[in-house]
Amino acid sequence: MSATALAYFTEVPKPVKLLVSLFTIFLCLIAFFGTVKVSQATINGFVTGSYLGLGAMGLTLIMGVMKLVNLAYGDFLVAGAYFTLTFTALGTPLPLSVLLATLGTALLSILAEKLVWLPLRSAGASALQCFLSAIGLSFLIRFAIQFFGGSESRSFDIDVLSTMVLGPFRVGTQQALGFVMALTVFSMLAIGLWISGAMKTMRAVSDNRLLAEVCGIGVGHTIDLTSLLSGLLAGAAGIVYATAVGSFNPNFGLTLLLSLFAAATLGGIGNIYGAMLGGLVIGLSQEWSALLLGAKWKPLVALVFLVLMLLAVPRGIFARAQRRP
Repeated sequence: MSATALAYFTEVPKPVKLLVSLFTIFLCLIAFFGTVKVSQATINGFVTGSYLGLGAMGLTLIMGVMKLVNLAYGDFLVAGAYFTLTFTALGTPLPLSVLLATLGTALLSILAEKLVWLPLRSAGASALQCFLSAIGLSFLIRFAIQFFGGSESRSFDIDVLSTMVLGPFRVGTQQALGFVMALTVFSMLAIGLWISGAMKTMRAVSDNRLLAEVCGIGVGHTIDLTSLLSGLLAGAAGIVYATAVGSFNPNFGLTLLLSLFAAATLGGIGNIYGAMLGGLVIGLSQEWSALLLGAKWKPLVALVFLVLMLLAVPRGIFARAQRRP
């Protein structure tokens, strides 16, 4: 490659490089496995990416605004699924149960902020102390769910065998519902943040908390809003996962956690739109890799992505440009 071509390639935006890479991989897979098989895996990848993207959006908000590596976040997804299970068991219709469960997870997130993270920040706790506290909170939530909900696999009262036939492709009805729900939540959140201007205050607090406070931005209010939104997103992601996969147990949040961190890192910490795209990329990569390696190696793909991102582009593909002093 000549120096001119190399310089031109270097100036190409990272998202464009990623898009070209994905399209190239897609074409190569088609050459080996055929159009139908790869297209079906791509559809599955978008479904997987939908709940990974929602979860990564909440996680990246916590890491960006609160500067917290919250290892308990995966268990908030589990709480969302089990809240739904509880409300449906009480006779509440499923759509209303989903709404109540999402709000319940948001309430749980706010309780964690008021009872755990706020006291730790007020006491000047270090990052390591917060990290260890997150592990403790993770165990507390998981064992509480196991105590009340049992450790066996559970499922919602929906027809998991129903499928929609689209030409040569088959899509599970519950998977399609989960994907539509994820898109709806993402669209509502994006529009809400754009109209309210809340994203600007979150970015200000994320960039410099002290300066934001001096400028009159309510830092405490912004952190409360972040906790609320991250809880809503975690609840929605957990419900979409449980709907799309069909069965779940109290440990699925731990299984998804690595993929959520990979998606959030890929999208750039603090960038919710990047996190959604990062989730889709991780979802596609996992489903495509199943063609080559088998389904049991999907978590390994997320780990490889996370390591490569931290080594090559630690700020993520969709990270905002750093401001010059």
